[in-house]
Amino acid sequence: MTSKNRCAWCEKDDLYRNYHDNEWGKPVYDDPTIFEFLILETFQAGLSWYTVLAKRENFRTAFESFDVQKVADFSEEKIISLCENPGIIRNKLKIRAAVTNAQAFIKVQEEFGSFSKYIWGFVDGNPIDNQPQSLSEVPATTEISDKLSNDLKKRGFKFVGSTVVYAHMQATGMVNDHITDCWTRN
Repeated sequence: MTSKNRCAWCEKDDLYRNYHDNEWGKPVYDDPTIFEFLILETFQAGLSWYTVLAKRENFRTAFESFDVQKVADFSEEKIISLCENPGIIRNKLKIRAAVTNAQAFIKVQEEFGSFSKYIWGFVDGNPIDNQPQSLSEVPATTEISDKLSNDLKKRGFKFVGSTVVYAHMQATGMVNDHITDCWTRN
């Protein structure tokens, strides 16, 4: 059996390989999935993506299957209970940010008709294909992630620095940073 050529960052284990092969870099246009990745990426800030990915199902349960309206309506009691949940990252600021971001997400949906229409507008609706030859050519931020980050902050979003935003853009396929010899490009 021939092994597949993949981006080197995902070779840690099957969890990472599965995420890489089936999700990372594939364009996502539906608001629920975009919201899920936004929540997960904000929890990643300062941590490894693997840490978040390993807890993804716990996050799904804790955050009501990433239902944006339910998260936007979380009570103080719910926030406190999440701060005590060992299955997720128990950072009070990030938990509160998830609620704030859900509320801001809904406002963007109301203004643009969908969050997808808003966020994909930053890349004119089409993925940017960077075609890096190696991981060293993959940036942590870009001019577009800077602009998107600033706009999200103006709209009240938290934990959306340019690095987090660029990771979100990669995860949701707004940019394709799979290395050129990665099998997923075919």
